[in-house]
Amino acid sequence: MRKIIVTEFYSLDGLMSDLEDKMDWVTANFSQDMGKYVDDVYGDSDTLLLGEVTYKIMASYWPIAETNPNAFQGDAESASTMNNIRKIVFSKDLDKLTWSNSEVIKEIVPEEIKKMKPGKNMLVAGSASIVQQLTNLGLVDEYHILVHPVILGTGKSLFKDIKERHNLKFLEAKTFENGVVLL
Repeated sequence: MRKIIVTEFYSLDGLMSDLEDKMDWVTANFSQDMGKYVDDVYGDSDTLLLGEVTYKIMASYWPIAETNPNAFQGDAESASTMNNIRKIVFSKDLDKLTWSNSEVIKEIVPEEIKKMKPGKNMLVAGSASIVQQLTNLGLVDEYHILVHPVILGTGKSLFKDIKERHNLKFLEAKTFENGVVLL
């Protein structure tokens, strides 16, 4: 049975992005072995769950990453995966989505999410509000937190609006060659 996996880049001070949603602290410190992890986790998945903000950021980047000379190293190879994966965007405001294989759903309904369970894994990347909602509903099966050796000071907290304690089971840790630790 497929899982819902949250995979997030995270700062040492517990933030997933700066206040402007800039992720240069991730791309400046990316390594080949970290890229392999990303390729593997996306390769084991067939659906990407996104919030509106993350969708807009990704939709402006991935459709042209393959031919963009300013794209991050390795993204041309990943563009096909990102463009072909099914994308479910939770948004009350968006109606028309331009990125291939994207559909909008107005709200998270636990029963509907559970009906999507057959298939490969579903990923949540970025999308703090979606992670918070799925966590509060008890729908997340695994958290893959990639802790970067950086302190942002201010930014977005991944677990800001969690309503109650969630006891988790530690599965493994891996240190990448760039010092990022995957928990």
